[in-house]
Amino acid sequence: MLLKEYRICMPLTVDEYKIGQLYMISKHSHEQSDRGEGVEVVQNEPFEDPHHGNGQFTEKRVYLNSKLPSWARAVVPKIFYVTEKAWNYYPYTITEYTCSFLPKFSIHIETKYEDNKGSNDSIFDNEAKDLEREVCFIDIACDEIPERYYKESEDPKHFKSEKTGRGQLREGWRDNHQPIMCSYKLVTVKFEVWGLQTRVEQFVHKVVRDILLIGHRQAFAWVDEWYDMTMDDVREYEKNMHEQTNIKVCNQHSSPVDDIESHAQTST
Repeated sequence: MLLKEYRICMPLTVDEYKIGQLYMISKHSHEQSDRGEGVEVVQNEPFEDPHHGNGQFTEKRVYLNSKLPSWARAVVPKIFYVTEKAWNYYPYTITEYTCSFLPKFSIHIETKYEDNKGSNDSIFDNEAKDLEREVCFIDIACDEIPERYYKESEDPKHFKSEKTGRGQLREGWRDNHQPIMCSYKLVTVKFEVWGLQTRVEQFVHKVVRDILLIGHRQAFAWVDEWYDMTMDDVREYEKNMHEQTNIKVCNQHSSPVDDIESHAQTST
């Protein structure tokens, strides 16, 4: 098991980001869904928890075979997906990733959002007070992203919002920018297979970090697209994007579950 805490600051408020994250996730999923890969939304509906209250439950299948390293592609079926289950009780969320083909693999993410610059060192005391972990700050303006994902229009150093006047962030922007909020993410990666555990867990954390950096950059760079939206507006946008994305992804798969189960049985 490898545990890390990521802190990603944004030039937004927690209330603003509630809309922004939903918009970003839906648009990003649609953009990344191509050639039968991407995100299929299986379920998205209101959910009530006795402790956390009213929220939203979402289940997705994330198809990503071509995004795996070569050593992993050699041992997984051609049509390979990870199941994502998320419980959104904003400003607290839980997300879990599992794979039936790899029963000893899982990712567990707990997220909390606060209006500060990542200064709350006790935010996860109830969840992981005595657990050793590395704290990693992610800077949406200054941290490098993989070259293939770079777009100047999504670079906070160059982008300036017409609706909010925010942007063109410079090194050290987190020290004095207002407004500012932080997304705190406690990420646990498990791959309990002897000989591969360390390699896989480190690789997954690298992927997680890249995804967090890219996604949060996009959420800010797209702010003029979602800033005037209400919650009803963004839920309608989310619904339309899910329908379009499912068509793009599902038309490429005749029976992915059968394919994976058959591959697993053959491997066994």
